[in-house]
Amino acid sequence: MFLRTETKELNDTTRRLTGGSFVLLPEGVTHYELSNATRDHTVVLVHGFSVPYFIFDPTFHFLSQNGFRVLRYDLFGRGFSDRPYADYNIDLFVRQLADLLDALRLVRPICLIGLSMGGPIAATFTARHPQRVEKLVLIDPAGARPIALTRILKAVVMPVLGETILGVVGTAGMAKYIASDFFDKKLMENFRAKYVIQMQYKGFRRALLSTIRSNMLESFIGTYRKVGALNKQSMLLWGRNDTTVPFNHSNDLLAAMPGTEFHIIEDCGHIPHFEKPETTNPLLLDFLRK
Repeated sequence: MFLRTETKELNDTTRRLTGGSFVLLPEGVTHYELSNATRDHTVVLVHGFSVPYFIFDPTFHFLSQNGFRVLRYDLFGRGFSDRPYADYNIDLFVRQLADLLDALRLVRPICLIGLSMGGPIAATFTARHPQRVEKLVLIDPAGARPIALTRILKAVVMPVLGETILGVVGTAGMAKYIASDFFDKKLMENFRAKYVIQMQYKGFRRALLSTIRSNMLESFIGTYRKVGALNKQSMLLWGRNDTTVPFNHSNDLLAAMPGTEFHIIEDCGHIPHFEKPETTNPLLLDFLRK
C-alpha cells in the first residue's frame, strides 16, 4: 500500500545517498542540479505534477553539452526536495523558483521551460517577474483548460476519502497513472524504476493531495493571456497523442499567446522532450539561440 511505501525521512543522511545539490530556502530544502555554472545564458527546467527532475534528463544533458548553463530542480513535495506542511498552490511553487534563483545568484534574465503543471508555474513566474524571464518554452502545458478529473481523482479531492484512496492505490497504481504519459510504452520500465524512489519518503502522498486540492489542475488561461501581452519570445511543443493534457487544449493557449512558435510532435504522448528528444532537442536549440 501507498502508506507503507513512505517509510523514510528526507534528511542530511538520506540525501547524502542521492545525486545533485541541495540548498535551504525559506520554505524548505530544494534538490537541484546546475551545469556550466560560469556560463552567462541560463535555462531553467520546471517539471510537472509528480515526476521529479529526472524527467528532464535528455533536455538537461543536451542543452548543457551545447554550452548553456542549465538548472533543474525538484518542486516541493517531489523527488528529494522537502515536503513542507503547506498549501501546494501556485504561490508556493512560484516562491520556490524565485527563492532558488536568488539563492544561486542567478540575476540575469533566464530562459524558462515548463512541462505540464510546470507550464502554469513558469507562466505565473513570468507574469509576476517579467524582468527575470527572457524567453518562455511550454511543453504540453496544463492550465489552458481545467484538467478533466477521472472519477478516482474527483474522489481524491474530498477530505479523508482522498487519503484512503491513495493509500489503497499504492505504488502499482501510481505507476499505471504515469504510464498514460507515454505513446511508446517500451520506455516505461526504466522511467518507473526512477519514479518510485521518491515514494519511499514521507510526505509525498500529502503533497500530491494538496496540489490537487489547491487548484493546480484548474484553468490558468488568464495568466497565459497576461504572458501573451508581454510579447516575449515563446515556443509551444505538444505531443499529438497526449491523453494527459489533450492536444486540443493547444488552441486555447495559442489564442491567449499569439505569436507563439508552435511545433506538433507526431506519434508522441505527454512528454515529447523525453519520448522524442531527437525531434525536440534541435527545436529547443534553435529557439534558444535566436
